[in-house]
Amino acid sequence: MATILYRLGRASFRRRRLVVVLWLVVLAALGGSAAAFMGETSDKISIPGTESQRALDALAREFPAASGATGAIVLAAPEGRQLADYRAAVDDLVAEAGKLSGVVGAVSPFDARSVSADGRYGLVQVQFTERADSVTEAQRTAYEESGAAAKAAGLRVEHGGEVMSTQPEIGSTEGLGVVVALVVLLVTFGSLVAAGMTMLTALIGVGAGMAGLYALSGVVSLTSTAPVLALMLGLAVGIDYALFIGSRYRQNLLEGHEPDEAAGRAVGTAGSAVVFAGVTVVIALAGLAVVRIPFLTAMGLAAAGTVAVAVLVAITLLPALLGFAGRKVLSRAQRRAGNAAAYTEGFGFRWARLVIKLRVPVILVAILGLGALALPAADMRLGLPDATAAPVGTPARDAADLTEEGFGAGFNGRLILVVSSDSPASTATAAQQVTTALQGTKNLLAVAPPNLSQDQRTALLAVIPSTGPTDAATETLVHEVRDKVRTVDGADIALTGQTAIGIDVSEKLSDAMPWYLLLVVGLSVLLLMLVFRSILVPIKAALGFLLTVGATFGITVAVFQEGHLAGLLGVDTPGPLVSFLPILLIGILFGLAMDYEVFLVSRMREDFVHGDTPRQATINGMGHGARVVTAAALIMTSVFAGFILVEDPVIKSMGFALALGVAIDAFVVRMTIVPAVISLLGHAAWWLPAWLNKVLPNVDIEGEGLRKQLTAEPQRETVHV
Repeated sequence: MATILYRLGRASFRRRRLVVVLWLVVLAALGGSAAAFMGETSDKISIPGTESQRALDALAREFPAASGATGAIVLAAPEGRQLADYRAAVDDLVAEAGKLSGVVGAVSPFDARSVSADGRYGLVQVQFTERADSVTEAQRTAYEESGAAAKAAGLRVEHGGEVMSTQPEIGSTEGLGVVVALVVLLVTFGSLVAAGMTMLTALIGVGAGMAGLYALSGVVSLTSTAPVLALMLGLAVGIDYALFIGSRYRQNLLEGHEPDEAAGRAVGTAGSAVVFAGVTVVIALAGLAVVRIPFLTAMGLAAAGTVAVAVLVAITLLPALLGFAGRKVLSRAQRRAGNAAAYTEGFGFRWARLVIKLRVPVILVAILGLGALALPAADMRLGLPDATAAPVGTPARDAADLTEEGFGAGFNGRLILVVSSDSPASTATAAQQVTTALQGTKNLLAVAPPNLSQDQRTALLAVIPSTGPTDAATETLVHEVRDKVRTVDGADIALTGQTAIGIDVSEKLSDAMPWYLLLVVGLSVLLLMLVFRSILVPIKAALGFLLTVGATFGITVAVFQEGHLAGLLGVDTPGPLVSFLPILLIGILFGLAMDYEVFLVSRMREDFVHGDTPRQATINGMGHGARVVTAAALIMTSVFAGFILVEDPVIKSMGFALALGVAIDAFVVRMTIVPAVISLLGHAAWWLPAWLNKVLPNVDIEGEGLRKQLTAEPQRETVHV
């Protein structure tokens, strides 16, 4: 592979104008396709095989008018007054809401008996024809602005419900991460040309990836979170991959190679590691399909696509751009120092010697420390976000808070029992039996009278918990309700609702996570065995990855679920982690961890194979790779951390967990535990049974075969820049 990539890098360098033109054509074509075929992202979550999905399917068949988004206008009379005192204003509001575009109808709180016990609060139920993700912005705005006359009469009016769910917005604040990344590049390279080229390459890659993703969104259903994840990951890995190859190009120049040869060797060696790391990330993300949840599969494939584009850009467009820059990627000091600059020992050598000297206490402290940080993960709870977790001050949150104030927390997490049979009589009997069976259930506030379909063979029963949608007691209630209604014969009964859907998704993901983790860890051991021709190094890498994941989960739970230091991150309401965060985090961190592992350890193995002692090989690997890995980790952490500034709690938690995971893996695991353990293992670190060495294919990530070939061949014609 290294030889093929060497030729690709050299060819891209020498035919740089053609390569740049081709990429510009591809970028324009993808951009045009995105503009022409872009579809709407969706918040629809389909979970085949679960009870809540079965109930939703029945609703769509039997209650098509009720399958659209719902709105809830929450009303509150001034303290000391009752809602009935404002009957005329309420009736006018109901009439106004019922006439809004896209609305089937609105029901008065007096007719629906949705007035609080003290008579001060009421809920106006509004039914839309389309799902929340299909409601237009104009329709949503008109809904939110309704009720001006009621407000003028003295009522407090808040607009909530499913229809108020909005797409997360990515604004200028997230660009702070990119600015920090650019500063890190400037410090690392000492050259504005090198820093700017690295950033330009990453932006072109993420632009092409995102344009391709949006071009497909017209035919593939994407959740609103999928493009954000793709942008987050594509930008981070794009900068890292360009940094790795660009750094090796600069090193080759300092060692005396001509620019075209330096570019070819950089793509052949560092580019091999980039391809390996990229393929690893793609496989891990595409592997999310094993969970068999469509929206999660789409998220994984979307992010995998942007990573694949980032790899292609790094091994083709970057060497072409290096052809235009030539030696200007070096700082002025490096150009003056010439070859001597290539052999200057930096911080990485000193750090490696210190870690090796104190390797036993370093290993113990690092492992025990990460283990302690992982402890809160034992109490991790998962769920889907709801209005009660929305940022304070948003319409959805204000409506949820007012609903809880007037009716109790359970009204924000209402459940729906769908009872269906072959005859109206059987349905009516089953609905009555269900109501009776649920009497006295703990944390159950009420079961509403059945609402029958037109043919009276399907009934809907609203189930009101006494606890909030993310409360552990509500999860227990869902299971108890399902257990009790199973005793009712003669009808098909299923429980659904946003809370039940969240519980079903979380349980399905929790069941799949151990198998997915086993798949990822097994894959890492196999791939690293191919790369390093070792048994213990891959096992060490996999165990280090588990430490990273555990500590990241633990800290994320402590902040976002338990609320420790939550205010510093703008987390208004601590609660369960979004259900798909852990499994996504495993997939993404796996690829990034292997990225740093390969970049550091490949140089260690290379020097060991060429005769260095295990200790000196470890020092050399850290000395040559620490600066670049440090810069890459800081950049990736900065890019991910920029998304913590987004108000959306899902994006905020994803950005925090990814930034934290990268920092822990790079600085604690890869740059501290890894050199300590490898030096401690000595020669055993690089042992591989002879029979296994013959069976495993040689992928030559380090470019050992390439170096032998270049040494044996006569000097190539060079290109001067």
